[in-house]
Amino acid sequence: MRALLWFKQDLRLDDHPALQAGLDAECLLPVYIFDPRQLQLGEFGLRRLGVHRARFLLESLAALDGALRLRGSSLLVLPGAADQLIPRLVRQFALHQVLTLDEIAPQQRHQLAAVAFQLAGLPLLRAQGNNLLADEDLPCALERLPHSFSQFRQLVEQRLLVFQPRPAPGMLPPLPEGAAALLQSLPTLSQLGLGEPLGVANSAFPFSGGEAAGQARLRDFLWNSQAVRSCQDSRNGLIGSEYSSKLSPWLANGSLSPRRVIAELRRHEGQYERNDSTRWFWQQLLWREFFRWTLMRHGSALFEAGGLKATARAPQQLDQRFGAWCQGRTGMPLVDANMRELAATGFISNRGRQVVASYLINDLQQDWRHGAAWFEEHLIDYDPASNWGNWAYLAGMACDPRQRGTFNALRLARQYDPEADYVSLWLPELRHLPQHLRHTPFLLSQLQLQALNYPRLERIPDTWRPYLQSAA
Repeated sequence: MRALLWFKQDLRLDDHPALQAGLDAECLLPVYIFDPRQLQLGEFGLRRLGVHRARFLLESLAALDGALRLRGSSLLVLPGAADQLIPRLVRQFALHQVLTLDEIAPQQRHQLAAVAFQLAGLPLLRAQGNNLLADEDLPCALERLPHSFSQFRQLVEQRLLVFQPRPAPGMLPPLPEGAAALLQSLPTLSQLGLGEPLGVANSAFPFSGGEAAGQARLRDFLWNSQAVRSCQDSRNGLIGSEYSSKLSPWLANGSLSPRRVIAELRRHEGQYERNDSTRWFWQQLLWREFFRWTLMRHGSALFEAGGLKATARAPQQLDQRFGAWCQGRTGMPLVDANMRELAATGFISNRGRQVVASYLINDLQQDWRHGAAWFEEHLIDYDPASNWGNWAYLAGMACDPRQRGTFNALRLARQYDPEADYVSLWLPELRHLPQHLRHTPFLLSQLQLQALNYPRLERIPDTWRPYLQSAA
């Protein structure tokens, strides 16, 4: 057999079912197709791939190529459309089969179908993708899965799930004869028209892309620092790299397998016993799984204004307040600090994401889909199911029966940033204010705000009034 191995959001060699299926091939051609259309403005006037996501992707591709070369192979990265390039490569090198992982998002599934059509009957093997569970592992038929996470979790946990991921192979089949001539250097961010981002010392994610970096972070989280044993207590942190696992960027582009993460978690629990924090970490992986199967079930409906509730109503207006939110210039310091961290680094905490999303939807009354699209462009751990699922959930457009999630931004600022350290870190114009005013600069006069070059809040919600003053 002569095969092409098509990498997409699975940039690893560990626990890779499609790679395992090609180990006995006479020759194997690993390929990644970079579609330049990701850099064009989409439906909401934003790119699907921004500078931080692109940087992490290029680092991950370079690491994958290095791992392949250590095993006698290489990664062929080509710009263009997969449904044109992959059939052309198959014909050029007389290949018999295309191996890849399955996808869950509608756009990626359409791409798989387009490639299969252009292959004109040549086999396209779709191995299990980046889910924890395979179809046969589901507790019931897809269309009967519960609409609420709690019920989904209860059904899944009723079954004993054992994950035994297969490690990366030591060697790989050679490239087809002549394929080495097509190998080329990865493009730079400047060549992609994105520019080079500045390094930010304050980043909560000071890590690199690639499988080796993801595996190292997993080892540190579970074994070296054993931070997994206290992550439930630190999960609402805002500053630094250690308040959460930070595994999501590697999971998002497939540099790290979720099955490997859970297999290692179970091994850790077997050695050190399970506690509330390890259970909580398991549930976070189940949330990811819940959103993935929700997307599989409902498809493009998740991206519509009404989400999964045709009768529900969410704000659909869009005005200058959305631009102020994107720029971190709303006048609400906790929101602005998070939005500036996102723009500067491509990462913010889970608590920060909930606060800024709820603020955009409920306080600013803006279209939630534009917020989700902004996250898609900027987050290095963007995943379509988790991103759009969480936004729809907070907008009250998801299928979970609970009410829309509304957050009191000022109460949370007092609770999770009591000394205003986070706000001071990302809003330098407020650093020299008295500490008790850094969360409430809107109490200052217009002249004082102009001198600070900080915007005035449009309206102080009544629900904020109990939190306007704090101990000075």
